[in-house]
Amino acid sequence: MNIISILGSTGSIGVQALDVIASQGGRYAVKALGAGRNIRLLKKQIEIFRPRLVAVYDEEHAHRLRELSGSGTGTAIVHGPQGYCEVASLPESDLVISSMVGAAGLIPTLAAIEAGKNVALANKETLVMAGELVMAAAKRKGVMILPIDSEHSAVFQCLQGQRREALKRIILTASGGPFYAWAQDALRDVKPVQALRHPNWKMGKKITIDSASMMNKGLEIIEARWLFDVPVDQIEVVVHPQSIVHSFVEYWDGSVIAQLGKPDMRIPIAYALSWPERLPREGPFMDFRAPSTLEFRSPDEEKFPCLALACSAVKTGGTMPAVLNGANEVAVQAFLDEEIRFIHIASVIKSVMNAHLPVFSPALADIINADSEAREGAMKNIKERRD
Repeated sequence: MNIISILGSTGSIGVQALDVIASQGGRYAVKALGAGRNIRLLKKQIEIFRPRLVAVYDEEHAHRLRELSGSGTGTAIVHGPQGYCEVASLPESDLVISSMVGAAGLIPTLAAIEAGKNVALANKETLVMAGELVMAAAKRKGVMILPIDSEHSAVFQCLQGQRREALKRIILTASGGPFYAWAQDALRDVKPVQALRHPNWKMGKKITIDSASMMNKGLEIIEARWLFDVPVDQIEVVVHPQSIVHSFVEYWDGSVIAQLGKPDMRIPIAYALSWPERLPREGPFMDFRAPSTLEFRSPDEEKFPCLALACSAVKTGGTMPAVLNGANEVAVQAFLDEEIRFIHIASVIKSVMNAHLPVFSPALADIINADSEAREGAMKNIKERRD
């Protein structure tokens, strides 16, 4: 039996991971869960999976969970950053699924690595902010970083059994989000409810907005650079509205290997859980006899400038990707709160990046400081726009 800990158990990836685990008839046991503020859902997860340890956002939510759960569960309840690190480093766990949203996932993911745990990574911000540090720590501790993002899982699968020196380029696919076909002027009046209607995927709010702005694909370029140890100029993006081809790998002889499948996050989750094996699933599966079209287009970086900003950040290096990420998280939340327009997300990020003097070969403290400064700069920029 494989022992699993999950960071972000009440989020989209965490819920789907628990669904995959529950379908496998006792092959996996969940011993630790980390969640945020969704106490009622976490209570149900405790009742079903009986973890030994759970962590929540703060002491108030820990108290509420204890009141809801009663004293008969046998589950210890902790809270805050230290609590998440306890979940990540639970001694008996074989694998930690890191699916917290945003920069908050960095420290617990590093804690899992330092504890010698293999990590199934859905928190792309960990590698965006601190890819060099994280991958060096994983190498030093001898642990695997198994990608859950559908694009990176696709690349990971396409690289299996191949000689890495024959790799020519990685091509990440993007759905284009809900606004790819919109005129640029129409983006001025986008409302959060419109941006949250992703055409293919069911995801959390933050990543759905990132998909709409194409920042998500920019973050994935940075993640791929570190995860697969390739220069950024060997990573490209194409828009594929059907979300059937999840990514391509091209080799020097002109051969291209692609990974295809339904747009269902349970597929890459299951592969990360079971690698190097594959778990049997009930479907749905692809029907290649049905009429279908697979389209591929160039991304429009003028309409979606967040993609270019991410490429600029990774080429600059140092603390700049952490600044990009921190400013984006603040700007996305401001858009969701209807404090800024959709088109202002990129403007806020660009302003904060322009003001940052990057630190190269940064220590963890430098990355955390850059993240904090970026958030402060973004909030100041947003306030000035309101005023």
